[in-house]
Amino acid sequence: MKNIYRYTLTFMAALTIACCSTTAGSNPATTALHDAPKSSAAIETFVPAHNAIRSQHRLPVLRWSPQLAAYAQQWAYHLRRTNNCNMKHRPRNGRFAQQYGENLFWAGPTRWSDGRIELQTHTPEMITNAWADEMRDYRYQSNSCRPGKICGHYTQIVWRDTQEIGCAKAVCRDQSQIWVCNYNPPGNYIGKKPY
Repeated sequence: MKNIYRYTLTFMAALTIACCSTTAGSNPATTALHDAPKSSAAIETFVPAHNAIRSQHRLPVLRWSPQLAAYAQQWAYHLRRTNNCNMKHRPRNGRFAQQYGENLFWAGPTRWSDGRIELQTHTPEMITNAWADEMRDYRYQSNSCRPGKICGHYTQIVWRDTQEIGCAKAVCRDQSQIWVCNYNPPGNYIGKKPY
C-alpha cells in the first residue's frame, strides 16, 4: 500500500527546472544519479502551463530561456549537492546571488509498505498548477496574501513585466526532487501589484 506522499511549496521572490533520475525501486543509497536528456521538450512545457495562467489576466506570453534554464539547473544541482535537495532560495549576495525571480518546488519519494522507494511523477503542468493554486489566497485589492497563506509563487507567474522563464530539476539519492524556475525580469516587488 502506498503511503501518503508529501510535497512542500516555499514562497520568496522568484525560481526554475531540469532533470536527473535513478532507477525506480533501486537502492537510493547506492544508485548513481543520471542526468536526463537535455532535450528540453518536456521541461519547456512550463511555458504553455505558465501562459495558460497568464492568459486569464490577458498578460503577455512568456518565452523559454535556455540561459535561465541553465541558471536554474545550476541551483538545483547545488541544492542536491549541498543541501540534500531541501528547498532554499538563492542568497542575495555571494557566488550564487539571486539575479532573477525564483519559484521552488520539492517532492519527497513514494514510499511503499514493502520498503520500495520510488521517484514521484510530477510534470511541469502539475507544478505550475500547484503554484497557481495560490491565486485563491491572493487579494488583488490589498496586494497581499490571506493571513497565514502564501501566494508569491502565483504572483511571480502572473508578474506582467516578466518575459522569460527557464526551469530545471534535480533528483536526490533518496528519490526526492527539487524543481527550480527562474523569471526575467523578476517580480514580487513590495508595494507593486503583479498586473
